[in-house]
Amino acid sequence: MATMESLIGLVNRIQRACTVLGDYGGDDNAFSSLWEALPSVAVVGGQSSGKSSVLESIVGRDFLPRGSGIVTRRPLVLQLNKTEDGSQEYAEFLHLPKQRFTDFSVVRKEIQDETDRITGKTKQISPVPIHLSIYSPYVVNLTLIDLPGLTKVAVEGQPESIVQDIEAMVHSYVEKPNCIILAISPANQDIATSDAIRHCREVDPTGERTFGVLTKLDLMDKGTNALDVLEGSSYRLQHPWVGIVNRSQADINKNVDMIVARRKEREYFATSPDYGHLANKMGSEYLAKLLSKSLESVIRARIPSITSTINKSIDELESELDHLGRPIGVDAGVSSLFLSQSIPC
Repeated sequence: MATMESLIGLVNRIQRACTVLGDYGGDDNAFSSLWEALPSVAVVGGQSSGKSSVLESIVGRDFLPRGSGIVTRRPLVLQLNKTEDGSQEYAEFLHLPKQRFTDFSVVRKEIQDETDRITGKTKQISPVPIHLSIYSPYVVNLTLIDLPGLTKVAVEGQPESIVQDIEAMVHSYVEKPNCIILAISPANQDIATSDAIRHCREVDPTGERTFGVLTKLDLMDKGTNALDVLEGSSYRLQHPWVGIVNRSQADINKNVDMIVARRKEREYFATSPDYGHLANKMGSEYLAKLLSKSLESVIRARIPSITSTINKSIDELESELDHLGRPIGVDAGVSSLFLSQSIPC
């Protein structure tokens, strides 16, 4: 029987195959239902929620574009793969299959350039995802989909429909019953006004699929804390809330190492008079392990339906090839795409 880790890697490969075949949840083709069936973790938050910092902390690397306004303008499918201790970290893009990136500042630039390739140097968004795989001894096996930050108003250079366009894109991911929602909210704002929580209420009213993350705990007014949220008394989810302390802007400007930042985060919770009793269930490292375990569980529970959907999709494409006529010299069927990726029972 395959290990849990191999199941996440397996779904990653199927997800990449779907994208290569032109399906990422929008097009109506033989594989359109397969993308829908694949479990995922969608990251949702407002533009100032600290969403990018949470992702970078989980990865342990600076790799996301930064700036004002809408920086994430295409979904980023981020596939994390844990490697052996001591091995070199590197990244690969699906659209550049033969290139390995070891400089993560170049990864950041490539995300920006690949975004511009589809959207142009505008502030518009596109549903076409970017696939990025990171191989590192400092990550857990996990797949996250980073979505454009929710906003309330359009700024110069954006179409008037941008607010609704982003909400529609986010909704198209989080409404799927196989989607785990990572809802990012800042602790220095009222949770009742959280854009992420508002979306979660609409598609997951019981909180069964939602993991709440509270950022910026260290930026709250002196004498206040967020225990009412973290302990579930102000807004309860079926999964416990996780508090995060991101790097400060000064740390970012000084290029403070992310591994050092993780240590500082652990120290913050361990020594906090407010959150010390919750320290073992706080922080980005705990969050990553929690999400990895949850994604593994969802995948294992969905194995029969994923297998059925794959087989149905292959049959449909094989039938279409028979109808259209196969290319001369090509006798391998569509199923060859998945022969080495059969899902274990």
